[in-house]
Amino acid sequence: MKKNIFLGILMLVLVYSCATNPITGKKVLNLVSNSELFPSAFQQYGTFLKENKVISGTADAKKVEVVGMKIKAAAEKYLKYLGQGEYLKDYRWEYKLIDSKEVNAWCMPGGKIVVYSGILPVTKNDAGLATVMGHEVSHALANHGAQRMSASQLQEIVGAGVSVATSGKSQQTQQIWSQAYGIGSQVGVMLPFSRNHETEADKIGLTLMAIAGYNPEESITFWSRMAAQSSGQAPPEFMSTHPSDATRIANLQALIPEAKATAAKVGIIK
Repeated sequence: MKKNIFLGILMLVLVYSCATNPITGKKVLNLVSNSELFPSAFQQYGTFLKENKVISGTADAKKVEVVGMKIKAAAEKYLKYLGQGEYLKDYRWEYKLIDSKEVNAWCMPGGKIVVYSGILPVTKNDAGLATVMGHEVSHALANHGAQRMSASQLQEIVGAGVSVATSGKSQQTQQIWSQAYGIGSQVGVMLPFSRNHETEADKIGLTLMAIAGYNPEESITFWSRMAAQSSGQAPPEFMSTHPSDATRIANLQALIPEAKATAAKVGIIK
């Protein structure tokens, strides 16, 4: 009886939590709306800026702002081309350079972007920076943050279902099932889910940088530099949240022609 109730609840969750993402056209699991997510993201971003050293008034800070604005304009132009111009109405774009040796950048839901100064020696030029910022903005546009939150919530729900289904078994059997589900759902579902998001962000990011007037072929040069920087440090691909460097570069090479073709249709920002 308990199993049937749980399955019924799970089916209702899956049916009523699917949404179509306007930039990808895909049906995705989304238990968290932007109206819920954005205020929290904006607050966290403000707290982060207060707790970290923001670089302003320098040539590098200006470069981050200029490239960020061009990626923003490209996103707006692309969404308008897709007939989804209203999608970005609640975005509050902001681009900050943070003093940190960390080789990283990120974009919170709603368009709040951070670039760490440690990544600038790897980006080297505007096109390299556009590769990074286009990729990170694409995570936000595709609602990957909300999807990851939703997937984690669903993982917990199903985990609870496994506990219910094995509640009549011995403690040892329950532990075996729980461990098997934990490992299986992580390696077989959550990590591939994350890698797919990375590839999707790469694809959208290439299109954005091309619309913004940057050569998407420069993405290969950037990711090759990133690969050289992290050589030998990455875990095996199946245990990672990201594709391997070789997989990512091969994917990018295959996606570049489509990005250029889409940019030609949408119109390149001069």
